[in-house]
Amino acid sequence: MNVICKYFILFIIYSFLGWLMETIVCSIPKKKLVNRGFMIGPYCPIYGAGALMIILMLKKYMHDPILLFIMSILICSVLEYFTSYMMEKIFKARWWDYSDKKFNINGRICLTNSLAFGIIGMLLIYKFNPFFAEKIGSLSNIAMYIISGILFLIFIIDYIVSSKLMLGFADTLLAIHKDSTEEITQKIKNILREKSILTKRIANAFPNAKIKIENIKEKINIEKEKLRREIEKLNKSK
Repeated sequence: MNVICKYFILFIIYSFLGWLMETIVCSIPKKKLVNRGFMIGPYCPIYGAGALMIILMLKKYMHDPILLFIMSILICSVLEYFTSYMMEKIFKARWWDYSDKKFNINGRICLTNSLAFGIIGMLLIYKFNPFFAEKIGSLSNIAMYIISGILFLIFIIDYIVSSKLMLGFADTLLAIHKDSTEEITQKIKNILREKSILTKRIANAFPNAKIKIENIKEKINIEKEKLRREIEKLNKSK
């Protein structure tokens, strides 16, 4: 139980640090605060998951910096690609797109980010994790249980609420009958911003989200076909 609590606290810490890094990187060029991440709270789970994967899988390579760097790139790039793919399939939207960057794979991952992951992985193993692991290890069992329990409850509630909002985002996509990617994207963003503070938070977190419209086109074609048949029936009855 102690090990589970320890790693969950680390997961939250690295999720927060990932959110902080994303927010700073995206806020500086826009000269305004951009609250990144699809969850309501200040954390990006993909960074927490990536950090734990590196800690658990690559700690044994800490005496080989080059191999650690390469393996960090591979693990984080696969995680980012898989996360992008799954979010697009589930929520019908592309939440980040690196198509405009050199050496990208389907716009889901790019060389620049992958190299950054390698550097982050090395910093994690050599600097960050020894520090945080020591601090968490100094906590009493009761303190660790209480802290991890509170964090887990907050995280689960946030995850449920955020997922519901995101699924609502997908439902909104399918409700719009407009055969133009750019216009649909802008329309969705406007609808989300008008709905509530929480949906505005998600819309502003991913300003460059690309909306998939294949399902919308399919629905439009079905409705057109139904209308055509109705017109044919009316003409025959005349």
